[in-house]
Amino acid sequence: MGRALIWRLVRLLLLILFLSASVAAQPSVSKVWVADNRDGTYRNPILHADYSDPDVIRVGDDFYLVASSFNAAPGLPVLHSRDLVNWTIISHALARQPPFDVFSKPQHGNGVWAPAIRYHNETFYIFYADPDYGIYMVKTKDPAGAWSEPLLIKAAKGWIDPCPFWDDDGKAYLVSAFARSRSGIKSMLIVSRMNEEGTKLFDEGVMVFDGHAQDPTVEGPKLYKRNGYYYIFAPAGGVESGWQLALRSKNIYGPYERRVVLAQGKTKINGPHQGAWVETQSGESWFIHFQDKGAYGRVVHLQPMKWVNDWPVMGAGGEPVMTHRKPNVGQMYPITTPAESDEFSDPFNLQWQWAANPQSNWAFPAAAYSFLRLFNVPSPNDAKNFWDVPNLLLQKFPAPSFTATAKVTFTPRNNGERTGLILMGLDYAHLSVEKKPDGLYISQTVCQNADKGSVERQTTAAKLDNNTFWLRVRVEENAVSSFSYSLTGRNYIPVGQQFNARQGKWIGAKVGIFAAAKGAALEMGYADYDWFRIE
Repeated sequence: MGRALIWRLVRLLLLILFLSASVAAQPSVSKVWVADNRDGTYRNPILHADYSDPDVIRVGDDFYLVASSFNAAPGLPVLHSRDLVNWTIISHALARQPPFDVFSKPQHGNGVWAPAIRYHNETFYIFYADPDYGIYMVKTKDPAGAWSEPLLIKAAKGWIDPCPFWDDDGKAYLVSAFARSRSGIKSMLIVSRMNEEGTKLFDEGVMVFDGHAQDPTVEGPKLYKRNGYYYIFAPAGGVESGWQLALRSKNIYGPYERRVVLAQGKTKINGPHQGAWVETQSGESWFIHFQDKGAYGRVVHLQPMKWVNDWPVMGAGGEPVMTHRKPNVGQMYPITTPAESDEFSDPFNLQWQWAANPQSNWAFPAAAYSFLRLFNVPSPNDAKNFWDVPNLLLQKFPAPSFTATAKVTFTPRNNGERTGLILMGLDYAHLSVEKKPDGLYISQTVCQNADKGSVERQTTAAKLDNNTFWLRVRVEENAVSSFSYSLTGRNYIPVGQQFNARQGKWIGAKVGIFAAAKGAALEMGYADYDWFRIE
């Protein structure tokens, strides 16, 4: 072989390696929902996924968003953006949720409620409430890295939606709301004194706003200061049809003036509220909030905001907009979206969450072999259906319509072991393959009102001749879904009936994968998921 040919081959190899690295370094871009219109404008929602109760801050040129995660683990997702439109998931602030024994089982609707993120003394803080246990705090120097273990700073039942505030004189405060289901109190906001480290409260709080007359279910407060006024931004009126309040006072303890600053009006954006005011480097004000879309969860919107006579004016005259010019952050940034697909060539992508605190024998990433191994863990003895099963690996619905496909090789060891693709909510459905004495069988399973302990219904099963197969679910507008499978990865065979996905407890429906078994065994079988793709 001539020297020139060798050099050509070396250059070709280097080019291939360079292109491969470039592709690997490219940010994640969804195939089903992108908010950036690529022309200097954006469309709402900026995140068509269930990032409930969002809070946002800016530190330098970086924006950070946190959201409720309830019982899912890891919890407290932390998202990053450079322009408020394009976001990626960079970490979870809560690896496992305390009390650890309680959250080793699914606790639907419990857990992390309405967190707030702040930056103080070169430290990032997140305060969140567990309505059954109290108010917790976690902190870090690096929001993409490890966060501290959660510290319970206030043991209390029914205290929710905490937001810290450090005043100009160095004094620290915490504003909170109440959950009637735990405390017997609602529609009221309180402010408590707090030590500067954010590790304890000095008092039981002072009531600063009573919403019973005009603003029932006032909650989710965020505390700010501007031009000598203290502002509390707070939603009221309920999740599906409420409005956004701005309260202001010259004294942190009130009395507060009240104004509705964002409401549905003549738009299709119901219940536009609960979120965060944030300023760009250029001094622009923006407001991020959620909209409840049923099975799709509480999706995230971005509204322009301006100040008039020291009152915020949001959207277009107090009504939400669907499209708008992007925020002025000094330059243009690449389009990015939270990860949805996963080739399992690295440890878990950050969109995945379990239905409870994970155990060490549930799953193992095998990055060198580019698959994820799920073990057929026996379901709890008292599980009535999958509502009670903890080892479901799930992610949020990413768009109004999408297709999720997974390639899997199934190696069961015991009869009754099964693996599959699931849509999970108050109702659920899955396409699964089960080991029976004479081989593998595929079928659709549906469970209506799973939260009430209902029994599953299964379609007639078809026998498979191969233990490698492709599972697919197609979700259309209004969360109407259909399942199919393939033995070649090309031709897909429909299975079962149409299924209308339904929201979970305080969350949207989720899509994901599982491996399960009935009864204990000496050795568990497993399912190797080669990839999971949203298209």
